[in-house]
Amino acid sequence: MAGLQVESRTVLETRDVVFIALFAAIVASLAAFPPITLPLAGVPITAQSLGVMLAGGVIGAVRGGLALVLFLVLVATGLPLLPGGRGGFGVFLGPTGGFLIGWVFAAFAIGYMTERLWHRLNYVLAFTICVLGGVVLLYAIGVPWVAFVAKIPLSTALTGSLSFVPGDIVKALIAAGVIMTVKRSYPIIQPKAEADSAGRSGRPE
Repeated sequence: MAGLQVESRTVLETRDVVFIALFAAIVASLAAFPPITLPLAGVPITAQSLGVMLAGGVIGAVRGGLALVLFLVLVATGLPLLPGGRGGFGVFLGPTGGFLIGWVFAAFAIGYMTERLWHRLNYVLAFTICVLGGVVLLYAIGVPWVAFVAKIPLSTALTGSLSFVPGDIVKALIAAGVIMTVKRSYPIIQPKAEADSAGRSGRPE
C-alpha cells in the first residue's frame, strides 16, 4: 500500500518529519512575540499566522499542512502555545477556532500554489500566494465560525475581522521575502515537474 505522498514521493522520509516538527516549533515560538499595533489602524498583529504562510511557502503543501496539524494537536492537548499562553481543546470552540483549523488549509493551499508555480515564482507571485491562502482562504473559513459562535450576522463578523487585514498584508510581505530567500539559497520544495518525473520513473531523490 502506498504511503503518504510528499510532492509526488511515496514515502514520508526522515527529513520530511524533521521539517514538519521544525515548522510546528516555529509556529509555536512565534507566540512569544508580543502583538504589534499599527499606528494608523490601531490593530494588534500577532506573529503566528506568519508561521502558517512560511510553513506552506517554504516546505510545501503536505509538509506545511502536517506541521500545522501537529501544532494544533499539541494545542489541543493543553500546551500553552497560543498568544497569551492559551491552549486546550476549548480554544477550538471559541471565536478563533475557525481560524485555527483554517491554518491547516491555508498552509496546504500556499504550499500547493507555490509548488505549482515554482519555476515562475518571484516576490510578487509569492506575496499573492500568501494573500490568497493566508488571508482570503483563511478568512473564508474563520469568519463564518466567528459569526456562528458569537451568534452575530456574517456581515458583522466580516466587518470586524477586516480590521486585521492590514496586519495580515504586512505578514504576507515578510513571508514572501523569506520564501524567495529560501528558494534562492536553500530550496526545500522540489519543483513540481521534477517531482512528477521522479515519481513516474521511480528514481530516488
